[in-house]
Amino acid sequence: MKLSKKILYIGNDLTQRSGYMNTMQTLSNLLRTESYTVVTSSKNKFKFLRLIAMCFAILKYRNKVDYVLIDTFSTISFYFAFVTSQLARLFGLKYIPILHGGNLPARLDSSPKLAGLIFKNAYKNVAPSGYLKYEFEKRGFLTQFIPNILELDSYNYITNRKLNYKILYVRAFVQLYNPTMAIRVLKNVQKKYPQTTLCMVGPHKDASYIETVSLVKELNLNKSVEFTGTLPKEKWHKLSENFDVFINTTNFDNTPVSVMEAMALGIPIVSTNVGGVPYLIDNAKDGILVDKNDDIAMTNAIIDLFENSTKRQKITQCAREKVEAFDWQTVKKDWINILN
Repeated sequence: MKLSKKILYIGNDLTQRSGYMNTMQTLSNLLRTESYTVVTSSKNKFKFLRLIAMCFAILKYRNKVDYVLIDTFSTISFYFAFVTSQLARLFGLKYIPILHGGNLPARLDSSPKLAGLIFKNAYKNVAPSGYLKYEFEKRGFLTQFIPNILELDSYNYITNRKLNYKILYVRAFVQLYNPTMAIRVLKNVQKKYPQTTLCMVGPHKDASYIETVSLVKELNLNKSVEFTGTLPKEKWHKLSENFDVFINTTNFDNTPVSVMEAMALGIPIVSTNVGGVPYLIDNAKDGILVDKNDDIAMTNAIIDLFENSTKRQKITQCAREKVEAFDWQTVKKDWINILN
C-alpha cells in the first residue's frame, strides 16, 4: 500500500475567525480527500505571533513532511514567505510558493534579491492565473499554472434570471479594490433606473469602508445600498440568486475567486480590466471589461445588461462553461502530479 504524502501548509489560516473559507482551507480540505496528510499554520490573528508559529511549525515538522506549501502575497506576507521559505530551505525541505495578489509583479521588481532567494530555490512555483505565470516567467522564475479551485456541484447555476435591477459586490473593503467606485456607478445607473440597488458583501479591512459609507450618505443612497459584512460562502451564494449583475471595481487583481464564483452561479460580470482579470474574462464573451476608475463605462455596461436579456444569457452560459475547467476533479490532477 502506497503511503500518503505529508504536507505542511503555511499561510493565514483564519477561517474560524473570518467565517469565510479561504483558498488555503479549501485546498487543504480537498487534498485530505485525496489521502494527503495536511497540517496548516497559522491561526494566530497577530501577525508577528503568526510568523513565529509558522517558523515553529517548520521546526516541528521538518522531519515529518514531504512538502511545504507557502501562500505568497505582495505585502507584509511576502516577508513571511521569505522567512519560512529560507527556513524550509535550511532543512532541505521541498517548498512550493502559491502565488496570490495582482501586485506581486511589482514586489518582484522592488525586492529582486529576496524574490530570487524565494522563487529560484523553490521546488515549484504555482500560479493560479496565467497573468502571474507570465509575469514570473518574464522575470526568470519557472512557474506552473494551476487555477484556483471551485467545487462546481456546490454552485447553483441559475439561467433566465428575473430582472430585479440589483447589483452585487463581493470583496473586502480595501483601498486597492476601490469600493467607492461601486457607489458612484450605482448613482449613475439610477439616473436611468432609479429602482436599482446595490449590496456590498465583505469584511471591513481599512478606511475605505468609512469612505464608502460616507459617500452613500453624501449621494443620498442610504435606502439603495446594503452592507452585509462578511458572509459565509453559502449565504452569499443564496443571496446572489436575486441579483442581475456582479461588479468588480478593483485597481489591481490576480484571479479573484469571488468573480470565478459569480461566473459559476450564472451572474454576468462587469469588471475593471486589470492584472489577471483579462486572463480570466474574455471581454464581451463571458463578461464585460472596462478601464479601471471608468465609472461611465461600467455604468453603461450594467445598463446594457439590464436591457439585453439575450446578452445576459449568452455571457453567463459562456462563463459557466469556462469555470468548469476550475472544478476540483480537473484541477486535482495537476496537484497530484506535483505532490507525488
